[in-house]
Amino acid sequence: MKLSTRARYGTRALLDLALHQGEGLVLLKDIARRQEVSLPYLEHLITPLITAGLVKSTRGARGGVLLLKPPTEIKLSEVLELLEGSIAPVDCINNPKICPRSESCVTRDVWIEMKRAMSQVLDSTTIQNLVERQRQKEQTETGMYHI
Repeated sequence: MKLSTRARYGTRALLDLALHQGEGLVLLKDIARRQEVSLPYLEHLITPLITAGLVKSTRGARGGVLLLKPPTEIKLSEVLELLEGSIAPVDCINNPKICPRSESCVTRDVWIEMKRAMSQVLDSTTIQNLVERQRQKEQTETGMYHI
């Protein structure tokens, strides 16, 4: 199972906003540059995040975007659901009626376990957790050069 660029880039955009929280509005072009994402694609990704109330957008000469919710309250499960839809690896998990074998299918049981495990990780990881991990990585990289 692979996550699309929507989920990966959308998560990185939220991380970028969280890293620059407190600096005021952030220009999408700056996020696009830092995250190496095309501006048109980023504009496309930010729309569902605005609609869901995770991000606020202000237009105009002094416009930009900022997080509307604290990074501690934005779970990765919420972000992926908005940008990808269900994380179920097969359709019969969410809709057992599409397959007449759903009730007796042992492979479906494994796919359900897989979804539960992924949900557990995504539900317990917030954008703030990513901020902390990012800062930790940056400290480690910086520390490596100061031996």
